[in-house]
Amino acid sequence: MELVDGRYQIQGVDVLDICQKFDTPLYVYDAEKMATKLNMLKDAFKGLNLKIKYAAKALTNVSVLKFLRTQGVGLDVVSIQEAHLGLKTGFKPEEILFTPNCVSLEEIKMAVELGLVINIDNISILEQFGHAYGDSVPCCIRINPHLMAGGNANISVGHIDSKFGVSILQARHLLRVIKTNNIKVTGLHMHTGSDILDAEVFLRGADILFDLAQDLPDLEFVDFGSGFRVAYKEGDVTTDIVDLGKKLTVRFKEFCKDYGRELEIWFEPGKFLVSEAGHFLMKTNVIKTTPATVFVGVDSGFNHLIRPMMYDSHHTIFNVSNPNSETTRVYTVVGYICETDTFGWDRKLNEVREGDIIALKNAGAYGFSMASNYNSRFRPAEVLVHNGKAHLIRKRETMDDILRNQVMLDFEAEKAEA
Repeated sequence: MELVDGRYQIQGVDVLDICQKFDTPLYVYDAEKMATKLNMLKDAFKGLNLKIKYAAKALTNVSVLKFLRTQGVGLDVVSIQEAHLGLKTGFKPEEILFTPNCVSLEEIKMAVELGLVINIDNISILEQFGHAYGDSVPCCIRINPHLMAGGNANISVGHIDSKFGVSILQARHLLRVIKTNNIKVTGLHMHTGSDILDAEVFLRGADILFDLAQDLPDLEFVDFGSGFRVAYKEGDVTTDIVDLGKKLTVRFKEFCKDYGRELEIWFEPGKFLVSEAGHFLMKTNVIKTTPATVFVGVDSGFNHLIRPMMYDSHHTIFNVSNPNSETTRVYTVVGYICETDTFGWDRKLNEVREGDIIALKNAGAYGFSMASNYNSRFRPAEVLVHNGKAHLIRKRETMDDILRNQVMLDFEAEKAEA
């Protein structure tokens, strides 16, 4: 979103016009921004046999999935439902990596039947998988190298107590299970979590996977996941993708030479591709002044964007309706949910008036995908701006959506029958 002639625009489309047409609260995504981030990653690793698998959990709207497919990416899914969304939007089964956590073998069998690439992250399921398929169905193994990245404790999950991945400390046991059950392992996957800043973290993880790879002769790819940090406010430190590309490309080529053949290198960016492409737009319902604080109360809440309350995440907030104001004030922006429900504390904004449109940046990832109907509120509409035109890609919910799967019992009839 950029300010042009005193009006905020996305690809030349006026943001206030979008809100007028589709109402608020509203998620708006910029397809051009997604493509830019994708090309940045492609350029950084252009010397390698690269495959990018979009981590669908970040934003699962089918139009977004379909757009990214047109850009030449595959898909990383964490549930059988996400897999079906991917297939419905045109991804081929072999383009979809299935990486669930703590699911039953039955769900993995469903993924096998669909023809997906299977990624297994615990030894118990791996043994059951081996008993069921032997070497007839290949799989990838998800390794936790215990490399701590940054970020909130809930998303920094490379530590020893993490539920994700097979601990590298269990490598001998892992290899024993693979050999005993004649399992064909065609991929190794590194799990580290989110907000990795330093290329050295990837390189340390790479060395761990490369050592393990020497005992796995059938490998076709090594998957380094993602976890690239994006900027949430001015001055934020982000992952230097160019530096990472240079250093990891050299190391990966050395590994392939030692391994005896060229392998594919995979990444699974989610937030990196869609976070900065998304803005969440809300209307100011009320300006409420207390002895201590001036609140901007908006027509949304953590039911639509839970990250500030759940992760204490910072999202830049600005007044779309009053970009040229000469007056700035300090506000706390809050929602309409009957709980503590704050989008941003003590933010300096251009003067906000009731009815003004307020925007939150970095709303493309884990915004709508984590939204709920708490307080029986409707989930918002979604809009994708593509080729200079705003397209509705999800309708706003109605009361029919709230009631659709509920069953109302007839207690009066039951009482009469008694």
